[in-house]
Amino acid sequence: MATFTKTLLSGSTNGKAILVNATTSPGTTIHTAVTGTSSLDEIWLYAVNSSNSDVKLTIEWGETTAPNGNIELTIPGESGLILVIPGLLLQNSLVVKAFANTANVICIHGYVNRIG
Repeated sequence: MATFTKTLLSGSTNGKAILVNATTSPGTTIHTAVTGTSSLDEIWLYAVNSSNSDVKLTIEWGETTAPNGNIELTIPGESGLILVIPGLLLQNSLVVKAFANTANVICIHGYVNRIG
């Protein structure tokens, strides 16, 4: 029977938001998935935009090669907790990174359900 353990994003300090300061690839590290292939990380990410303007956010999902690893969306200005990754799975130490077209205005919150 599989076990589920809720964990913090590895790029977070004590569960705090991760400020996206990168404006190009490779982005700011959000999370490094579980090692190996016998477990999975179910990753949930939410974005907050503190600026007045819409900001394009790119999530690099396990690789930095566009378009295979890129998930792109626009986060509305002065928005809070917009779901950007709805529990997608990753494993084998692959890394989730993020960059935005404006530095230091997007914060990423989230958690991981580790399934083993």
